Amino acid sequence: MVRITEQLIRKKSEHNDGIIGTLEELSLHQENVEKIEYLGDWCKNLEILYLQSNLIAKIENLHKLKKLLYLNLAINNIETIENLERCESLEKLDLTLNFIGDIQSIRCLTANANLKHLYLTGNPCTDFREYRNYVITHLPQLDTLDNVEVKRSERITALQKLDETEKVVVKDQRKYEEFRRLQKERLGKVDYNISDEVFWQTTSEHAPEVRVEMAKRARKREDTSDKNKKDKRVVSLFTKDGRPLNVNQAKLDFKFSDEDPKEFVLDIGVYKKVSKRYLDSNLIGIDLQPIYVKVTVKGKVFQFVLPEEISTDKSIAQRSQTTGRLVLRMPKIKYNALFAKKIRQEKNMHEIDEKREDRCQKNENTTLRREYLEVQPQKNLLDRMREDSSKEKSDIPPLEIF
Repeated sequence: MVRITEQLIRKKSEHNDGIIGTLEELSLHQENVEKIEYLGDWCKNLEILYLQSNLIAKIENLHKLKKLLYLNLAINNIETIENLERCESLEKLDLTLNFIGDIQSIRCLTANANLKHLYLTGNPCTDFREYRNYVITHLPQLDTLDNVEVKRSERITALQKLDETEKVVVKDQRKYEEFRRLQKERLGKVDYNISDEVFWQTTSEHAPEVRVEMAKRARKREDTSDKNKKDKRVVSLFTKDGRPLNVNQAKLDFKFSDEDPKEFVLDIGVYKKVSKRYLDSNLIGIDLQPIYVKVTVKGKVFQFVLPEEISTDKSIAQRSQTTGRLVLRMPKIKYNALFAKKIRQEKNMHEIDEKREDRCQKNENTTLRREYLEVQPQKNLLDRMREDSSKEKSDIPPLEIF
C-alpha cells in the first residue's frame, strides 16, 4: 500500500520550490495510492488536485480544502460519492471510470453550489435508465454532465417526469447492488495464489478487487525486474576531493581551441555515427560550470575540464545547421586586453624573427655556392706580334704572274 507522505508531496511540489504550505496545484496520479490523507492538513491552499489512476476506494479527508476548484479522481475504485459537501469552491469533479453504482449518492453534491462540471462516464450508474435525467434534476447547478451541455429545455423535461425517473433509477440500482453482492462472493472464492503467467492469461471480472490485485502484481513484477537488472558501471565525474575529471562516456568527436585569448571554443559532434542523422536538440543537455563543461547526450555524459575559469553567463551554445555539430563559445573571466595585446605582439615578433632567420639561412646557402670560370694562360708579346703579322699577311692578296 502506497501512502501519501510529506516526502512524496514535496517531491511533487518542485514547481513550488518544495514548499507545501502554499501549494495551489498538486499531481499524485499513477502512484498506487489507496487512501486520501493529510492533504487537508498540509496543503490547505490547494485549488487543483490530480489523484487519477490510483487505487482509492473512498472519498475522504478533503473537507478542509476550502479553495479546491478542480478534483480529478478518474480511474480509481470509488463506489460512492461522499464527503465533498464542505468543499464549497468545487467547480469541476471528474469521477470517470470508477465503480459508482450508488446513483443516489450524487445528492450529497447539492451542497456544492459552485459545481458546474461533473464527469461520471464509465461508471455502472451511467447504464441505468433515465440516468441523465436523474442527475440533472437533483443537481440543478450543473452546466455540463459528461462533457455534454445541460440545456434548459432538457432540465424542464426531466423535472416533469421526476417521479417516473426515481422509480426506474431505484429499480436499476437495486439490480446492480444484487449483481455486486454476487460478484463479491465469486471473487472471494478466487484463488490468487497462482503464478503471474497464469493470472495474466486468465479472464477476470471488472471489479475493484481485481484492479487492486492487478496493480499489486504489476508492481511486484517491476520490483523484480529492477532487482534482476545488472548494475551499470558508475561513471566517476569527480575525484574524492571534488576535482572534475575528463569523461567521454558518449564517445563524441570533439575539438578544443584556445587560440583566441578572449574565449575557449569547444566543437562537439553529436550525430549518430551509423545513420549519420543529427540528434534532436531536446536530447542534448548542457551544464556549464566555471571550470568544466558537461554535455549529456541521450543519457550519456561528456565532461571536459577547462584550463581556466569561464564566464557561464556570457557563454553561447549553437548548433550548426549543415553539420549538426554543437559549438560552445566560453569567454574567459581573467581575460586582460593589455596582457593579450602584449602576448600578440610577442607572437608577431617571434614570427618576424623566424622569417628573418629563414631569410638569412637562404642567403648563406647562396653565398656558399661558388662558380668557377675557365682562365687560359696569358700569351707573351712575341706570340701576339706573330699572330698579328700573320693576320696582316693573310689580308694581302697573292702576286699574280703574267
